[in-house]
Amino acid sequence: MRPEPGGCCCRRTVRANGCVANGEVRNGYVRSSAAAAAAAAAAAGQIHHVTQNGGLYKRPFNEAFEETPMLVAVLTYVGYGVLTLFGYLRDFLRYWRIEKCHHATEREEQKDFVSLYQDFENFYTRNLYMRIRDNWNRPICSVPGARVDIMERQSHDYNWSFKYTGNIIKGVINMGSYNYLGFARNTGSCQEAAAKVLEEYGAGVCSTRQEIGNLDKHEELEELVARFLGVEAAMAYGMGFATNSMNIPALVGKGCLILSDELNHASLVLGARLSGATIRIFKHNNMQSLEKLLKDAIVYGQPRTRRPWKKILILVEGIYSMEGSIVRLPEVIALKKKYKAYLYLDEAHSIGALGPTGRGVVEYFGLDPEDVDVMMGTFTKSFGASGGYIGGKKELIDYLRTHSHSAVYATSLSPPVVEQIITSMKCIMGQDGTSLDATGQEFGQGTVGMTCLCSVVWDWPGRLKYLERLRWLVVGIVWRLLHSHVTWAGVTWSQAQLRLLTRAPSCMYLFRVA
Repeated sequence: MRPEPGGCCCRRTVRANGCVANGEVRNGYVRSSAAAAAAAAAAAGQIHHVTQNGGLYKRPFNEAFEETPMLVAVLTYVGYGVLTLFGYLRDFLRYWRIEKCHHATEREEQKDFVSLYQDFENFYTRNLYMRIRDNWNRPICSVPGARVDIMERQSHDYNWSFKYTGNIIKGVINMGSYNYLGFARNTGSCQEAAAKVLEEYGAGVCSTRQEIGNLDKHEELEELVARFLGVEAAMAYGMGFATNSMNIPALVGKGCLILSDELNHASLVLGARLSGATIRIFKHNNMQSLEKLLKDAIVYGQPRTRRPWKKILILVEGIYSMEGSIVRLPEVIALKKKYKAYLYLDEAHSIGALGPTGRGVVEYFGLDPEDVDVMMGTFTKSFGASGGYIGGKKELIDYLRTHSHSAVYATSLSPPVVEQIITSMKCIMGQDGTSLDATGQEFGQGTVGMTCLCSVVWDWPGRLKYLERLRWLVVGIVWRLLHSHVTWAGVTWSQAQLRLLTRAPSCMYLFRVA
C-alpha cells in the first residue's frame, strides 16, 4: 500500500478490474468524487483560485530536494578546471607527437577541406570521459533482473580500446534498468505469452500500420491502453523517444506557443524544436512562472504582429526522472482551463508505477483523464517492453494516424513485444486472474520512487571478489563528485545527477543490504 500525496495511507476498496471503488468509474478508470465535484463547479461557471498548493487539491503538496553544498560546487568547478588544463597539455603533447594520439584525425591530404567537426567538440570525450570510460557501456549477458551478469573486459591503452577476456562477472547488483515491476524476465506468464505469439506471427511485421503492418494484436493493444488510461482512444508507437519527438510537431507548428518545464526530457525538447513553434520555458513545477507566461501570451499575443496564438500547448512530465519530483497536475489543469490552453502530459516514468492501481499521476491525484488533452507514456519501464503510446479523444488519435511521422513511416511494433505489453498490462489491471507480478511476488510490494541513469561497474586490476558487488557504489560517489558532462536525460553538466533505479522485487533485498 503506497501513501497518498498528503501522507495518508487509508485503504480503499478495489474492484475485480483493479479500479478503486470510492468514486465514479468511467471506462474502467476511477473518477474521484472530488474530481467530479470540481468538474460540476467548473460547469457552473465557478473559477477556482490557483494557490501555491493548488486550488483543486486541498492536501499539502510537499517536496524537498537537497541543495548542493557550496564546498562541493566549488570543488567541482576546480576539478573541471584542473582536468581541462591537463587536457590542453595532453593535446599539445599529441600535436607534437610526444604522446601517442589514439583518436581519429583527418588525413594530411584533407587538411584544406572544410572540417566535418570542430576539434574542441571531442575535447571532453578524449580528455575527461576517456579516464572513466571503463565504467560505462558494459555489455550484460543476462536478463535485467535484480542482479545481472557482465562480460569482463580489459584495456591496455588507458581505455582507448577494450579486449574481452571471455570471463563472466556474475551477480552484479542492477541499479541501471528501467524494469520497474520486474516484467522483463525470461520466465513467467509474459515470456510464455510472447513465445506463443512469436511462433504464430514471427518476430517482425516489416511494414507500416497504414500498409499491411496492422495486426489484430495492435488493435487489441490500443483498445486495452485506452481502457487502462480511461480515454476514448489510444495509439501505440515503436519507440518511446519518437513518440514525443515526432508527435509534438504534428500537433503544433508556426504561430503556436509551447510552454515547457525547464526540466523536461530531451525527447520533449527535441519535439518542441522540430515543431517550429515558439518555445518559452517556465521554472520547474512553478505555477506562478507558468501563469505569468500564460498571461503574457494572452495579453501580448505573437511577437511583432500581436495576433493571438493559434494554440498554446503546455508540456509537462508526470514524474521527472532526474529529480524524482511529481508534477503539480491539479494546478496545471486549473491554469490550462483558465487560459484555454492544451496540456501534453508525458507519463513515461509514472504510468504503471504510480497511483493506487498503477494508472499514473492522473489517478495519483484523483483527477479526470479527460482534463488532459494528450496523454503520452512508454512501455519501456513498468511494462518491460519497448515503444510508447498517445491517448486522448478519438478525434486526436484519428488525426495522428494520418499526420504523425511515427505513424506513417515507422515499422509496426513487433508482435512478441505487443504481447508482452498486453500481458503485463492485464496483470497490472488484475485481468489475468492474479495479483502477482512477473516474479510471483505481490504486485507493487516495496515499490520505491527511485530512478537511475546508468549501471556502472568499477574495473580494478587485481580486484577483490567481494568488492565487485559494491563497485557501482564507488563509481556513484565518483560520478557525483565529478559532476559528469553527460547529458543523456537532458541535464546540463552543472546540474548532472546520479539516478539510482530499483525494481519492485529487489527493493526489500536492497534495504536489507543497506
